[in-house]
Amino acid sequence: MLKSSLYAAIDLGSNSFHMLVVREISGYVQTLARINRKVRLAAGLDENNYLSQQAMDRGWQCLHLFSEYLQDIPTEQVQIVATATLRLAKNADLFINQGENILGHPIRIITGEEEAQLIYQGVAYTTGGSDKRLVIDIGGGSTEIITGTNVKHNQLVSLNMGCVTWLEHYFKDRNLTEENFAQAETTAHKIIKPIANQLIEQSWQICVGASGTIQAIQEIMQAAGMDERITLDKLQLLKKVAITSGKLEELEIKGLTLESALVFPSGLAILIAIFVELKIDHMILAGGALREGLIYNMLDLPAKQNIRVVTLANIQNRFQVDIEQANRVKRLTEYFYSQLKKNFYRDNHQVDELLKGASALNEIGLSIYARHATNHAHYLISHLDMPGYTLTQKRLLAALLKNQTGPIELAELTQQNAIPLQHAILLCRLLRLAIIFTLPSRYNTIPLLRLRANKETLILTLPHQWLLEHPLCYENLQQEIQWQSNINWPLILEGQTELTQ
Repeated sequence: MLKSSLYAAIDLGSNSFHMLVVREISGYVQTLARINRKVRLAAGLDENNYLSQQAMDRGWQCLHLFSEYLQDIPTEQVQIVATATLRLAKNADLFINQGENILGHPIRIITGEEEAQLIYQGVAYTTGGSDKRLVIDIGGGSTEIITGTNVKHNQLVSLNMGCVTWLEHYFKDRNLTEENFAQAETTAHKIIKPIANQLIEQSWQICVGASGTIQAIQEIMQAAGMDERITLDKLQLLKKVAITSGKLEELEIKGLTLESALVFPSGLAILIAIFVELKIDHMILAGGALREGLIYNMLDLPAKQNIRVVTLANIQNRFQVDIEQANRVKRLTEYFYSQLKKNFYRDNHQVDELLKGASALNEIGLSIYARHATNHAHYLISHLDMPGYTLTQKRLLAALLKNQTGPIELAELTQQNAIPLQHAILLCRLLRLAIIFTLPSRYNTIPLLRLRANKETLILTLPHQWLLEHPLCYENLQQEIQWQSNINWPLILEGQTELTQ
């Protein structure tokens, strides 16, 4: 009998219950379903740590919904875990027993450290950037903070503070006042301070956030047209906006959903304290967390050093991209970029990574049809699941691929906020030039090329004789000069005055 390719992970959190269902295909993980329900289990704990009947009923109702998805998945390929609230509840057994009857699978209450470990695994397998990480997950009843390198954690911390418990303690009157925020932050500071130095000494290079609070902040920033980096200044600004609202019921921020608004101020207060105590410069949103950690533990896939490389390879294989051609484009775009960034563009690892991604996938649209291939590429990248890339990075990749040939639609580039606009424009220009010189008819005869910049003007130097011998390339370059000039991107072929008049 063939082994099922389906896997499911369920996280019974203090604020929300989450389910993830995936299919594994030759090492590639395809997401089939994500279902989240706000159960707010922690709000049902009384002063003696007993769950109320109403809270348990909300949880069981959600599990009935989840159970329909589990009917065809083998028990050994289903993982269901419960976290902070059910660790604390004295009548947790009552909830668990009924929950197991509903789901037909065992439910495991995990420790705070095990939760932190699984969160780190989920981040490591789904999030790009530096391999030396600080990971933060603000749950409903606890907050997990983890440091690690690659897929191996170094330090695990689980703290007894969460967005639901902080809501009940410090915003129970639903007033968004400076005093309530101050009390919430002060207590969070006291909890974090004893372990702050140990975490700072880990010398992490990137901070990754993996919770609903951080997801909500990211969505607010995107709605406001900000870049995707979460900073303390942005958090303080959001706090001022919340205080101006006065009441929790009146909290309206563009990009903040109604279901996230209830626990947003309490989660925000915790995150501000974490930023201050750990001296965090900026944070990015994780591609996955606890549920993804459960999935990858079941799959037992080999540790991947660079999730973006794996993602690009999977997409290239799936859409039968010509790897050799993609590598030719990649080498030439990197060659062009290396000549420019030392002049006036600072070395930016994220820019390098996005340039590699756009080069690797530049022909993906051909898998649908050659006509309008750039539009097909834009659609595919916009809608594909791409572990290692954030939503804003995907938006930039889609914009680059849509503008890799033909007339340039500047709006696509100006609407992205993954990197500064001048960097996005530079990547677009370099990708377009590289594609011209790597067409199949001429990639074995690419001449010595030199590219330099004078403010916004790109100056390309190449042998005059080569151009005479390659009239199609010359024609393509003439057209490219016109297209770039149409949107005030000057492009000059230096030393070819008689050809470019």
